[in-house]
Amino acid sequence: MTASTRDPRSETPPPGGGLRRLDAEAVRRDFPIFAARSEDGRPLTFLDTGASAQKPKVVIDREADVYSRSYANAYRGVYQLGAEVDDAIEKTRESVRSLLNAGSADEILFTAGTTASINLVAQGWGRKFLRPGDEILLSVLEHHANIVPWQMAAQATGASIKWIPLTPDGRLDLSNLDQLLTTRTKIVAVTGMSNVLGTIPPVAELAHAAHAVGALILVDGAQSVPHAAVDVRVDGIDFLVFSGHKLYGPTGVGVLYAKAELLDAMDPVFGGGHMIATVGTTGSTWAKAPAKFEAGTLPIAQIIALDPAIQYVKELGWDAIHQHERELLTATHDRLAAIDGLKILGPAPEHKGAIVSFVMDGISAQDIAVLLDLRGICVRHGHHCTMPLHDWLQVPASVRASFGVYNTLGDVERLCKGLDAVRKRLSRSRGVV
Repeated sequence: MTASTRDPRSETPPPGGGLRRLDAEAVRRDFPIFAARSEDGRPLTFLDTGASAQKPKVVIDREADVYSRSYANAYRGVYQLGAEVDDAIEKTRESVRSLLNAGSADEILFTAGTTASINLVAQGWGRKFLRPGDEILLSVLEHHANIVPWQMAAQATGASIKWIPLTPDGRLDLSNLDQLLTTRTKIVAVTGMSNVLGTIPPVAELAHAAHAVGALILVDGAQSVPHAAVDVRVDGIDFLVFSGHKLYGPTGVGVLYAKAELLDAMDPVFGGGHMIATVGTTGSTWAKAPAKFEAGTLPIAQIIALDPAIQYVKELGWDAIHQHERELLTATHDRLAAIDGLKILGPAPEHKGAIVSFVMDGISAQDIAVLLDLRGICVRHGHHCTMPLHDWLQVPASVRASFGVYNTLGDVERLCKGLDAVRKRLSRSRGVV
């Protein structure tokens, strides 16, 4: 599909204008797993996109094509295959730059994933610039990947961590932000969208407040980047990270965006081939970014196959994706609210992204997930790598349904019918009327 052709997966706008609508049934046909899993007559209801998204055929084919037709190591040889790989990687780097509206492709680094990207900042920037008495500001919403690296950096440097509190419905409570953010604050690290509650923090507001006291901001975009347009320059973001596999791309590749002046100031975390300018027996000097932070052999095929994933979502259109996911989210809230003993966690749909987490009275999250799986419904259960958040929620575990472009209202209906059946089955087995 090219931008100049009509996309059959997005219906034409209604007469008089308006947003085009995403045709989820047509989108599903782009993802081979849904056809392969429907041979038994039962559709696959995949509601765990927040953990890892399914892959469209254009991504699968591109990765296979690299290995079968044009594979070589990157930035190593002058032969044609090597040059093709170099060009393809740089094409993806430019696609990421455009996706985020970064100022330069040199501000885009490839890593192993979101976790690796945050660790790179915590070590390459944090361990170099944090001092005793400095403060790191986090929120209780954060994934462990945006907590543990900062705890490690704080231990190594003598800095301390402060926490943004939550409102009763699971949004950031910024009423005392002027007291939390002081001249001691050096970095604010916050999710772009909670992987449990779906909460969407006001990133631009936080960035403005951080910069006013001389602090930086890092945004964990693992959940937010696949669902909405991002503009790092308009929002004033200093660091942004995300993973390819949540954006309908391959596993094993992540992205770190950082402003050029920060990359120049940071130390590399990994040493080895490609990231050096010179190496001698008494020391070495570093290449310029991004090579400075991309030691060794990159995940070549995965980086190259990230490009069609980016083009895929861009051509579907962010407005169409947002409208579609909003409809799914609203319908899920409405249907789940009618199930006795079920409690939805987190804010109302207008304050969150395409994630719904919940608990059911007297029924464990694991039992719910297992029984739903018997009906072909895939959900996530557990603490979702957010133990501090679950402590705040006062529940040991929750069930999460997370949506993607291929989900339909039929998926929502199957989930809710399945939950109704789970409640009735387990209530009967325990003698509950």
